[in-house]
Amino acid sequence: MSVRITDKSTGAVLGSISQEDLEFLNDQLEEESSRDTDYFINGATVDLLEAAGGSATLVSMLRQAVGTSEGIDIAWEQA
Repeated sequence: MSVRITDKSTGAVLGSISQEDLEFLNDQLEEESSRDTDYFINGATVDLLEAAGGSATLVSMLRQAVGTSEGIDIAWEQA
């Protein structure tokens, strides 16, 4: 089952990741609650995810989404 990642502010679909990538994000990033389905991502976060062994697909998608901005809020949902 794939997981759809969107830009929380615009709703634009950024791409899809695997269930394993989602589990990796959940393990690496802080959740505000057990029902949390969003994360703030910036360039430093992408670098940390890459260094921690994030998949090339995940890292590439997030790096492209952040671009030169100070960061974005992403949301995920089971697709």
